[in-house]
Amino acid sequence: MSTAAGQQGEQAACDYLQRHGYRILARNVRLARGELDIIAYKKQLLLFIEVKTHRNRESALLAMTADKCRRLQSAANAWLGRHRQYAALQCRFDLIMLTPRDGWLKWPAYRIEHIRDIIR
Repeated sequence: MSTAAGQQGEQAACDYLQRHGYRILARNVRLARGELDIIAYKKQLLLFIEVKTHRNRESALLAMTADKCRRLQSAANAWLGRHRQYAALQCRFDLIMLTPRDGWLKWPAYRIEHIRDIIR
C-alpha cells in the first residue's frame, strides 16, 4: 500500500487504541535501531505497537520477520533508555493489522485486527 494508506492506517490504529482506553505516548519514533509506529500506555502496561496496512492478512503477517522483531526490540530498548520513567512498567509488543474491507461502501474502510504479545 502507499505511504498515504500507511499513514491513514496508523491514524485508524491510534483511533482504535484510544477507543479502547489506551493513551498514545508517541507515534513514528525514529531511532538509529529502527522505528516504532505507536507507543501507548494503559494500566501500568507499556505497548510498542507495529502497524501493518496491507492488502491481505497473510502479507501483513509475513512482513513481521524475525529481523523486524529484533529491530523493534532494539528500538524499544533505546526508547526506554531515553524515557526512564517508563522503565519499571511491563512492556508488550503488539501488532495491529489493517486490511481493506470487501466492497466499496463499508465503514470503517479497514478491518482492524489487534494481535497482542507478538514477541516473547
